[in-house]
Amino acid sequence: MSWTRHELKRRAVLAASAGLLAEGALPAVAAGRASGAASQASLAGSATTFNNPVLWQDFADIDIIRVGDAYYLSASTMHYSPGAPILRSYDLVHWEFAGHSVPRLDFGAKYDLDGARGYVRGIWASSLAYRPSNRTFYWLGQIDFAKSYLYTATAVEGPWSRQATLNTAYYDAGLLVDTDDTLYVAYGNSAIHVAQLSADGRTQVRTEQVFSTPSSVGTLEGSRFYKINGNYYIFLTRPANGQYVLKSTSGPFGPYTLRQVLLDLRGPVPGGGVPHQGGLVQTQYGAWYYMAFVDAYPGGRIPVLAPVTWTADGWPAVQLVNNAWGTTYPLPAVPTPPRAVEPMTGVDTFTGTSLAPKWEWNHNPDDTKWSVGNGLTLGTATVTSDLYWARNTLTHRIPGPTSTATALLDFSGMRIGDRAGLALLRDSSACVGLIRDSGGTSVVMVDGLTMDANWNTTGTGTVRASATIPGNRVWLRAKADITPGAGRTATFSYSTDGTRFTSFGPAFTLNNAWQFFMGYRYALFNFATASLGGSVRFTRFEVTAP
Repeated sequence: MSWTRHELKRRAVLAASAGLLAEGALPAVAAGRASGAASQASLAGSATTFNNPVLWQDFADIDIIRVGDAYYLSASTMHYSPGAPILRSYDLVHWEFAGHSVPRLDFGAKYDLDGARGYVRGIWASSLAYRPSNRTFYWLGQIDFAKSYLYTATAVEGPWSRQATLNTAYYDAGLLVDTDDTLYVAYGNSAIHVAQLSADGRTQVRTEQVFSTPSSVGTLEGSRFYKINGNYYIFLTRPANGQYVLKSTSGPFGPYTLRQVLLDLRGPVPGGGVPHQGGLVQTQYGAWYYMAFVDAYPGGRIPVLAPVTWTADGWPAVQLVNNAWGTTYPLPAVPTPPRAVEPMTGVDTFTGTSLAPKWEWNHNPDDTKWSVGNGLTLGTATVTSDLYWARNTLTHRIPGPTSTATALLDFSGMRIGDRAGLALLRDSSACVGLIRDSGGTSVVMVDGLTMDANWNTTGTGTVRASATIPGNRVWLRAKADITPGAGRTATFSYSTDGTRFTSFGPAFTLNNAWQFFMGYRYALFNFATASLGGSVRFTRFEVTAP
């Protein structure tokens, strides 16, 4: 970023004035339903309904399963590392972070920001499954249209390890563990294929195209593969406004018949898109639900939930409210949850031995340049003037529709030329942060951090406000409105005592175009423009949302 001392002085005036799926449908148990509903209501206060979205955070290309009494959700993460986050719930409505299926994006130097960059590549739509025979979780996904990778773990928290590299790129993979324990994968774009894997999942035994999408339908992708009541179903999305399903009564390789599930359905989020590209899951009492996402930029793609019924001839149908995906539905009936889930917002003081799973790095980090325990220490890992090239930028999803992030930063270890702070990170970014030069340390607000459609940097930042900062610590704050639509803004402020915050710089208009796919994130960064060796320590980070 071109944050020169001259420019900082010139803008000081502005600163001063800125003030798991089982086969078959289980019978409903009336007593169990009543007990489950009552128990969930007790955890959620007196609520008997839930509102969509169930998660106002960026979790796209959803795969969802139930294992015992726990539900697990997996999502895309593109270039963020670790990849493929797993969320856990006991009622399909209240969720917590549990882990990541892909511990590190070790798929080439570009994911290390080593001579190349992996923006909008990496973990696309992938699949999470559970295999009862060996009590193991499986994750399968393709990378860069070249190869597919299989990871396994005996617990979603990990450790996860790579078990196989397959030479077929299973685009938008949907992994099925059949009732006879055979592993199948549905995949493809318009031309939909089914592959059978070896018993250990490490090789492909057979693959066949099972369906060709009619031109009248358009593109179908995002496979999710199920066996229900002896029939095989491949759930498919038409991006970004439809959902279809293929059904076979003759085995996993078909033939398949196509039916539309929804198209151009009004969604439950004002300003958001059509629910699509998700998965089906069955509760312990036999009810079915569909969790999809809606495009809701600038915040990303956010999960919504609706009940599903089945027609007499075996096709799923979303339960609508006034011919739309409901804003409100009755809470799912579930057994008494063992505990309340961990909140998605709150305070992190980085006192553990590892980062909480809510955190993901922008590309792979240099693990020699960061630590936790006594706060989060970020040593400079890159010499650059471009935040998009800086390693060890740590990101946190932004809750919607509005939220505030506040970071407490000890900057005593900064060196001349270093830049550190709190950013709103996407292909058009802004931040509030610090620079250190020969004249001391200044707090700045910067925008104009931009990338083009090929994710090459087009702007390294323009200082909009600056002020000299005394002492060795500062509170940095960002408030973001990610309500779907154009013209949404974020504002920045800082404080030297944690109580009185000074508004800083102009409001930053968030980019709501979809092409970057991921929504805005809060990001903690520290990089050098002169030489390595400096560090900062974030001792507290808090996210609040209404």
